[in-house]
Amino acid sequence: MPRDGAPAPPGPRSPPLVGPRPPSAHVVTRWILTHPDALSEGDRLQLKAALANCPELTALAEHVRSFAHMLTHLQGHRLSEWIEAASATTELPSLRHFAQHLICDLDAVTAGLTLPWNSGVVEGHANRIKMLKRQMFGRAGFELLRKRVLLTP
Repeated sequence: MPRDGAPAPPGPRSPPLVGPRPPSAHVVTRWILTHPDALSEGDRLQLKAALANCPELTALAEHVRSFAHMLTHLQGHRLSEWIEAASATTELPSLRHFAQHLICDLDAVTAGLTLPWNSGVVEGHANRIKMLKRQMFGRAGFELLRKRVLLTP
């Protein structure tokens, strides 16, 4: 609009340059956490493009994948070297913080990444009991909770 308040003369308008919408953080996280062989070709290409635009994301993806490999192949003996590598990253403070907190309970984490046993079944039962307790919050006492826990399949 010109300064004198008169409308601008009509002219050819160029369409705005709009590129493809960038993927959300949730989608990129899913791509990084999914095993590379399980990604579709389109997802693999989009992840490669996202990683090419952000070197911090590339470093994060490498650390996450090496931790996942260590977790799935029960290679707890490599945990100390992974913690050192992750702690050395200055551009990823959250990863560094996570790695440094693993040191607090290093023996337990190493055992979890080394031994074939886990407490998944026990945790599942505890989760189910907590869910039942939340469902009846304020409605009844321990006796009803006990009956629901024992009688639930």
